[in-house]
Amino acid sequence: MAVSRARATAGGSQFLDPAVLGRIANLELLARTVVDGFLTGLHRSPYLGFSVDFAEHRPYMPGDDIRRIDWRLYARTDRHYIKLFEADTNANFSVVLDLSASMSYGSHSLAKIDYARYLAACLAYFSSKQRDRVGLVTFDHEIVDYVPPSMKHLDTILHRLDQSDAGRPGEFEAPLMQVAEMLARKGILVVISDFYEEADDVIRAIGPLRARGHDVIVFHVLDPFELEFPFEEASGFEDLETREQIPVIPSKLKGDYLAMVREHLENLQQRFSENRIDYTLLDTSKPLDMALFQYLLARERLSKTR
Repeated sequence: MAVSRARATAGGSQFLDPAVLGRIANLELLARTVVDGFLTGLHRSPYLGFSVDFAEHRPYMPGDDIRRIDWRLYARTDRHYIKLFEADTNANFSVVLDLSASMSYGSHSLAKIDYARYLAACLAYFSSKQRDRVGLVTFDHEIVDYVPPSMKHLDTILHRLDQSDAGRPGEFEAPLMQVAEMLARKGILVVISDFYEEADDVIRAIGPLRARGHDVIVFHVLDPFELEFPFEEASGFEDLETREQIPVIPSKLKGDYLAMVREHLENLQQRFSENRIDYTLLDTSKPLDMALFQYLLARERLSKTR
């Protein structure tokens, strides 16, 4: 499975869990800590990352990975040099983040919006390290914020993410149609949402992004209570989008609810697959390492098909 592969590949390095993430106030520090720890884990493993091109040599220094030594150059010069690499393209990379009201839900240390913001910050930081031009779009029922892709915009993106919050009703089609118009140049788009719409509606909204040639990667962020429905006492449940109060007896609803969630997830996965969109479901009680690893795998696949 992808999760077990991610953890095995990471060489046993330690990843920050949501409870720890919630105590780090500085978003840049959080992103740097998570990403650098993740990359350290990868470098200690047999998996060395996605496709790269040679850039230049530099003299070997104690502590460098000996696997990066250019042995052919050593045979000619009797000196140890390290091969330095750069990403095979400086891609346009943009996070498209859902700020709709349902993203404010959280049953434990992190609400979905906080988990999504941290993920967005880590991916932007990671992509910036690959010398990508990084950008950001946030939306609910309309575009809330837009930072165009640039190699100089990481600090701006981290600041805007730090200020982002969920609270208004959301929809997909209108704002994502606008995103398709704004991001005319092909690139990598990461869409982060809880996808509280029918699968066909989601695809209808994201489809134009694929049609314009963007590589689309989707992270579906859900709270563990939304996945497991562990409630026992009868109470009123509030729809965060409409504020409607719904009386619920959990024991009578749980089976139908779980079946509905399972069907929704299966439909989303199928529809994304049909449209060649990478899809990953994320539980907000779990560390971010799986999300980063899934992004890296998706990016590797994309680099081979361009």
